[in-house]
Amino acid sequence: GQGTRLGFYRTSCPRVETIVQSAVQAAIRNNPTIAPGLLRMFFHDCFTGGTGWPVPLGRRDGLVSRAADTANLPAFNDPVSVQVRKFSDKGLNTQDLVALSGAHTIGTAACALFSYRLYNYNNTNGPDPTIDPAFLPTLRNLCPNGGDGSRRVDLDPPSVGRFDNSYYANLRNRRGVLESDAALWNDPTTQRFVNRFLGVRGLLGLTFNVEFGRSMIKMGNIEVKTGTQGQIRRVCNAIN
Repeated sequence: GQGTRLGFYRTSCPRVETIVQSAVQAAIRNNPTIAPGLLRMFFHDCFTGGTGWPVPLGRRDGLVSRAADTANLPAFNDPVSVQVRKFSDKGLNTQDLVALSGAHTIGTAACALFSYRLYNYNNTNGPDPTIDPAFLPTLRNLCPNGGDGSRRVDLDPPSVGRFDNSYYANLRNRRGVLESDAALWNDPTTQRFVNRFLGVRGLLGLTFNVEFGRSMIKMGNIEVKTGTQGQIRRVCNAIN
């Protein structure tokens, strides 16, 4: 087989896209935090070679699930060079990296993943100097020094729940919450793409919704299992 394609289930389950779309919409209406969770799950699955939920369809489930396989996932404190390498290893380029990072427009992060930037960054007894000083009190109120590390904080406070390009404006305003996000603005290679998503004059503009979709489809075709590889699960949450 050739992997994923549009209309993969046209014969075997012709209404699958409508069924899935309705189920996802109902779930998100009931609990909006499901949306970023689904995106994250798709990202994890494609990077580690497991299951996926792409369109085009036809991505099979893997037979193995190991914690060690997640080592190639981008981390909250990865510098740009490492992020670029991890994406490149999967056949994704720098534009894909910046586009897919834009999923943080609807995401959250635990204080434990970034509070080190607020108080004693790199043993300086001060905050990360790349954070907008006017933004520090907000983050410190949400994540007090020595406070609850599991508390969730919105990654795109100006437009909570809206899937838009304001995430990139946050980066430009030095209000990226995660260090890996802030790094996209602090590195000239990725900053150029951030500016393109923001429509900065003099650069060829990029439309976030369009490019995010393209990069998602590209990611959905990473290491697709064909022939006798993988399986179609009879029960979604367990291998056959």
